[in-house]
Amino acid sequence: MSRRVTFGLKACVKCKRLVEEKEKVCPVCGSTSFSKEWSGMIIVYKPEESQLAKMLNITKPGRYAIKVI
Repeated sequence: MSRRVTFGLKACVKCKRLVEEKEKVCPVCGSTSFSKEWSGMIIVYKPEESQLAKMLNITKPGRYAIKVI
């Protein structure tokens, strides 16, 4: 069985924003649904200038998971 390293973060199931495990509400979309099962990370500084952010529908700076399980 492989073990995932989550860096003490969990991912919002709705928008994939990565937040600390102590957070109760997603700062981007307001969801309270999180998963500790995620993989890949993208850090967006200027979403308005990032082609990848546009492809992933990311509109706010921050850390995001590529895949949320």
